[in-house]
Amino acid sequence: MPSVLRNGDESRRAARRSAPFSAARREAGSLVASFNYAFEGVIYVVRTQRNMRIHFIVALAVLPLGVVLGASRFEMLALMLSVSFVLIAEMFNTALEKAIDLATSTFDPVARAAKDIAAGAVLVAAVNAVFVGYLVFGPRLQHPSSRAIDTVQHSPPHVTVIAIAVVILLVIGTKARFGSGTPLRGGLPSGHAAVAFGGWAAVTFITQSYENQVLVSTLVFLMALLVAQTRVEARVHTTLEVLYGGVLGAMVTAAIFQAFS
Repeated sequence: MPSVLRNGDESRRAARRSAPFSAARREAGSLVASFNYAFEGVIYVVRTQRNMRIHFIVALAVLPLGVVLGASRFEMLALMLSVSFVLIAEMFNTALEKAIDLATSTFDPVARAAKDIAAGAVLVAAVNAVFVGYLVFGPRLQHPSSRAIDTVQHSPPHVTVIAIAVVILLVIGTKARFGSGTPLRGGLPSGHAAVAFGGWAAVTFITQSYENQVLVSTLVFLMALLVAQTRVEARVHTTLEVLYGGVLGAMVTAAIFQAFS
């Protein structure tokens, strides 16, 4: 009988010790799920709304162009805010349209007015973005400065940020195209492998003039392999998905570095 009580006490103590870790795991899972839902919302709007795809393509072109043309910090802030307002307005417009379509099955002038107002908000945000883009890019396109382009060419951090951002967007776009997995877990391709091997390619280009370039590149490559291995062993991705992600990340990063070199 004492041994039974002692075993019961040990079980309760073990349960109390593991309780915080169980709560942390549940919280981490819910956090990942929240990010997945948010990314899926963005992917849904991009996939179903033509105007959102146009805004998205313009955003992908405007922000790197601002870096290339040497926009100041405040000008980049204005561009980012303008682009964000357009995308947010388009997403709210889509959400409102879906809610109205769900609530009404017949023509309603009030529902039409609500949709028109939401579309007008997108128009106002887009016109504001055009004016901001003109003020930022107008003088630079009329009088291009080779110094700004040279600054980006000789600034590996700028090129690295652009490359990794493009890799992430391509991963999300590919997952939206194939519709497998979630934005942050599973599916083709592996985003973790894409970013890991994209980082390896960036480090290889950045350190090509260093004396120990081969050693540094090899170490980063091994760490990228470890990242890929963990995704396969955890059964989050298949070997093909990891391979595709690694090739995508490395090739896109290498192509961007070559374009700016």
